[in-house]
Amino acid sequence: MATAFVIPSVTPETRSRATRVYVDAVMLEARAAELAKRSIKTSAKLAGIDISIRCCDFTALEGKDSEGRVRSLCAKAITPRPGWDDVPSCAAVCVYPNRVATAKAALAGSSVKVASVATSFPSGLVDLDVKLADTAQAIAAGADEIDMVIDRGAFLAGREDLVADQIVAVKKLCGPIHLKVILETGELGSYEAMRRASDLALEAGADFIKSSTGKVPTGATFPTALVMCEALRDFYHRTGERRGLKLAGGIRTTKQALTYLVIVNETLGPEWLQPELFRIGASLLLDDLLMQLEKERTGRYANRDYIPKD
Repeated sequence: MATAFVIPSVTPETRSRATRVYVDAVMLEARAAELAKRSIKTSAKLAGIDISIRCCDFTALEGKDSEGRVRSLCAKAITPRPGWDDVPSCAAVCVYPNRVATAKAALAGSSVKVASVATSFPSGLVDLDVKLADTAQAIAAGADEIDMVIDRGAFLAGREDLVADQIVAVKKLCGPIHLKVILETGELGSYEAMRRASDLALEAGADFIKSSTGKVPTGATFPTALVMCEALRDFYHRTGERRGLKLAGGIRTTKQALTYLVIVNETLGPEWLQPELFRIGASLLLDDLLMQLEKERTGRYANRDYIPKD
């Protein structure tokens, strides 16, 4: 028997109380480029690598992922570098709803959370009752966090009420479970649309706003991260509530990760540089972080054969 979901009543005030914000693309890109030039070395680089590992959402989001690979991924998220006890665990492992139970069992007793993509990831092109059923499956299996995708087609067609209503409904189902709302910024077409989508998601109840599914050619970029940080900063000034940021899509190197830390620190402040408010979603970044860590500690780059495989 199908589960019946009650869609909450949503008022226009709930949908979006934020005013539309004009974004100067030239100034935004210039500011992002300036922050990307910051040089992070020695102790600051070590601290940045530590934060990046702590804030990493290690992902297993391929159609070929088996239960065995998920368990292997979980083991690596708990202990990224065996023998180095001071290397922290990752923040979470992100999987499809049907792999949540496997990940939950593998991560038992650790600090690593289970995040699950839901709401017909990565397209989001299904009816709300299907999105809610997808989310409910992940929660029932033990997910600690839900990463939902918005209907970008509806947003770009001007149907913002529909997008906001769906976020409100999914958040109501999640309750205290953190909801990360994926904007898929690479499909939104302009910085103003990215800013509008960020504001809309925050007003609708998103605990985090997330840049990308990682399934389109353009994921996170430095200007995109800056737009989203400014939305979070303005929301905090307007409401007094801190909400989180998750950057994903194409983040593969330590240099990229450190630049994103600079953007977050300069725009939002050091309070955001913790797993409760900042995440990097990546499947390839962790290996580079570990190699750079070894280089900083020993003066030599590790061979990839010495990095545990997931």
